[in-house]
Amino acid sequence: MELEEMQEVWSQLSGQLEKQKKLTDKMIIMMTQEKYRSRLNKIAYPEMIGTVMCYGMGIFILININKLDNWYTLLSGIISMIVLFILPILSLRSINKMRKVNIAANSYKETLLAYAKGKKQFQNGMKWGYYFGFILMFTIMPVTTKLLNNKDLFEGTKSIWPFVISIPLAITFFIVFSKWVFKHYISNINSAQSLIEELEEVER
Repeated sequence: MELEEMQEVWSQLSGQLEKQKKLTDKMIIMMTQEKYRSRLNKIAYPEMIGTVMCYGMGIFILININKLDNWYTLLSGIISMIVLFILPILSLRSINKMRKVNIAANSYKETLLAYAKGKKQFQNGMKWGYYFGFILMFTIMPVTTKLLNNKDLFEGTKSIWPFVISIPLAITFFIVFSKWVFKHYISNINSAQSLIEELEEVER
């Protein structure tokens, strides 16, 4: 085989290998995109269910707000509604921002920057969600007692012991549950980030 023929064959082989590499890289990126969204869906789906519950409860309070017939149940109802309507916005906006990161269309650097921005926004949203959730835990009690049982939480209470016992238990449960949720969410977020970082070699 002459040198020119060998060069031509080598050129064809190189072209085929390059096309195969590009196809393989594209498949890797598409699979990574799918896995990435799957990780974030483990956060998004529970938050969507929580959103339905929050808005359902908020609308329920709004419809029955006339039944809150004293200043502290009315104030608690208004605060509870505000928190119930704000909480889902804080979480879903940041989750959607991360889910919309287009790994296939962006470069590795652009993808990482977009993800980092969404992650920071999500962490800030979780922090504010924790504070608002703590407030809601106290404001929702007199409201639900009045609307569901038509009773005033504080009227007719002869002893403070039920409050002394129940409030620390409620706070402990809230803290433990919040830490568990936070740990679960961070685990999935870090897993999604690892998928993106693995694409650095593909980018090269």
